[in-house]
Amino acid sequence: MSLTENERQIIVGMELEKAQKTYEDFEIMQREERWSSAANRLYYALFHAISALLIHDGHNVKSHRGVQALFGLHYVRTGIFTSDDGRVLTDLMIMRDNADYNCFYEAAKQNVMPNIEPTRLLIEKIRHYIANNRPNIDYN
Repeated sequence: MSLTENERQIIVGMELEKAQKTYEDFEIMQREERWSSAANRLYYALFHAISALLIHDGHNVKSHRGVQALFGLHYVRTGIFTSDDGRVLTDLMIMRDNADYNCFYEAAKQNVMPNIEPTRLLIEKIRHYIANNRPNIDYN
């Protein structure tokens, strides 16, 4: 099913709103020093922002690994975003997977803290890109 431009804009807005709310949830978990939950929320804030980016440009978002692959292919490899930006997503994805699915792993403050500012900055870069670039959609 293809989306109209209006539908696409609505979904992009919803994804960006979800990214913002999820980042606010991260901040609550950080204040409470619940580091595994903080890692989860930080990852999902970025996941929703990147989903908005991909949808904005007409890419089909289907899975977490798909989001990672499409972000790398269409934005990191092309130089729109940096390899450091790609690493932020990868690092958060690994930490979130471990925190959520590995009963032997507990995220700690020292794991989460180095990722906060790079994630916040990447979300802002994504918002800026979306605000300043027309969607790259082939309607044919």
